[in-house]
Amino acid sequence: MTPPKTTRGERTVTVLDVGTSKVAALIALVGGSSGGGDPRVIGVGQRVCHGVRRGLVADMEKTENAVRAAVDQAERNAGVQAGSVYVNMSAGGLRSEVENVEIDIGGHKISDADMATLLAAGRARIDPGSRTVLHAQPALYAVDGTFVESPVGFHADRLAMDIHIVTADTPPIRNLDLAVRSAHLGVKTMVASPAAASLAVLAREERELGVALVEIGAGVTNIAVHMMGQLVGVASVPMGAGDITNDIASAFATRRSHAERLKTLYGAAITAQKDNHDLIEIPPISDEEGVEVARVPRAQIIAVVRHRLDLLFGEVALRLPQLGFAGPQARQIVLTGGGAEIKSIADFAQGLLGKNVRIGKPRGLTGLPDAQSGTAFATLAGLALFAAEDLPDLWNAKAPAGTPRPGAKGGGRLQQMVDKLRSSL
Repeated sequence: MTPPKTTRGERTVTVLDVGTSKVAALIALVGGSSGGGDPRVIGVGQRVCHGVRRGLVADMEKTENAVRAAVDQAERNAGVQAGSVYVNMSAGGLRSEVENVEIDIGGHKISDADMATLLAAGRARIDPGSRTVLHAQPALYAVDGTFVESPVGFHADRLAMDIHIVTADTPPIRNLDLAVRSAHLGVKTMVASPAAASLAVLAREERELGVALVEIGAGVTNIAVHMMGQLVGVASVPMGAGDITNDIASAFATRRSHAERLKTLYGAAITAQKDNHDLIEIPPISDEEGVEVARVPRAQIIAVVRHRLDLLFGEVALRLPQLGFAGPQARQIVLTGGGAEIKSIADFAQGLLGKNVRIGKPRGLTGLPDAQSGTAFATLAGLALFAAEDLPDLWNAKAPAGTPRPGAKGGGRLQQMVDKLRSSL
């Protein structure tokens, strides 16, 4: 391997997107002497995966082999060897909540020591029960009730912080962790897929005004709601673009591989007049000689696609108000993931959901190959951005000695706002 040229202070990060249809790996250089700049992609790898169902590990050996092959390819391209990786979690009953913690400052100037006390109190507030915390990060700070970006240096009586917490069921996390470690890789942290994808495709102003990201994967569709610049809610729908492929295969008695091609080349979410006259050949499911090749109007293929999209976006429409996505802040939806590549899907979703809808492609990285620059790789790119930000994590960081345990729980300011929107429905 020929190691890449680096600048002073740059570090190498490896990220891994384990999905229902594929495993993708990316190695990037982040940081540097300037302390800023976009992550530089130096290696990527990708392999088909047959060991994951609905985002969950179903076959340990097949998943391990796909992970190993994807990372090996990325290592060869980058000229470095991967150690610990950031890996996504796209299923497992993802949930999120916003918790609040507040400490007494007594009117003096807020110091780094006060911030350390606040973070320790925040960690003590988290109680996942039988679930596992993926990440718990500071969302908003408030000084005597006024939101501030960085509280250090302010005089205050009370200092408060909202913490965004994402949890998942424990067994799926352990199974994914085992599959990755079996490929001789360490797991630095697991990141909820919608949180990662949001970093890659959402503009800062969108997150401030209010936006919902809908990431359509092969087996799972994830939803992430943002308000006031922060991620305030996530949810998953066990349905994705792979279901469209299966529907086509079933409807026209063809193989899944043929159905995937038909979906990609001829599928769409909206029918045009000419689609009733364009005849498409359907390869037979059998290899026997003499089997006739069926021909159907393209409109019939599109009808199958639309039926599944009706079901999918119907589920999305149910989840959005449950996450507080309602009212004036609920105008914008961004679609990403491999399913967002279906022709005319943005117009279809806009008509069904009654919102402004756009397609979100990954950005914020330099050197990302064209093959990995589409919507199907939003989570992969977002993982690299997550690793580059190196945000503080209150739960997974080592708990400081003498961590205080505040009194009764109380919803955070973001959570109170979300609850108010829900109650108004």
